[in-house]
Amino acid sequence: MQLIRKTFPVGPLQCNCTILGDPTTKRGIVIDPGGDPDQIINTVNELGLVISEIMHTHAHLDHFLASGEIKKRTGAALYLHPEDRFLWDNLELQCQMFGVPYQPVPAPDFSLHDDMEISCCQGVTLHTPGHSPGSVSFWFNNAKLLIAGDTLFHRSIGRTDLWGGDSKKIVTSIRERIYCLDEDACVVTGHGPETTIGEEMRENPFVPAKII
Repeated sequence: MQLIRKTFPVGPLQCNCTILGDPTTKRGIVIDPGGDPDQIINTVNELGLVISEIMHTHAHLDHFLASGEIKKRTGAALYLHPEDRFLWDNLELQCQMFGVPYQPVPAPDFSLHDDMEISCCQGVTLHTPGHSPGSVSFWFNNAKLLIAGDTLFHRSIGRTDLWGGDSKKIVTSIRERIYCLDEDACVVTGHGPETTIGEEMRENPFVPAKII
């Protein structure tokens, strides 16, 4: 399935925001709106999509700074894994620590759970904790696309020294939930360039694939 997709960096920490849409229904989702709401909305309009959900890979400030504004402009519901709710509720403290201007966001409308189907674009939620307790990745099997957030990067992995991070859990998440997916699949990372699952299985120095 060929999805409508646009990924671009937003906000003060240049988080990769992804807009996905169904080419037939024109229904779309916004994943990780970490800032620059005008740019996000302009892109949504250029793509001709109607946004029904705003999804979050996790609740570090740079992945949801614009969520409230996008919800206000689109009427879409906010989704977050419940184990990251404590981070969402402490946005002001996060902003203070990173020197980023604080703007309140409303509470999430719905919870994400492992293996939860995404109503748009034939996706599924994978709980991939480690970077944060509630970190998730979004897998679109028919499109061979993974939105990995800050779990997996090009030749790297997410940091685990922030609130709730766990170095053992992130390795387990990558090996057991991501490396078992299609090796040809494109991986949209939370920051920086895209990669593929197969490339990271072979080349990632932090989490090489297990040798069977």
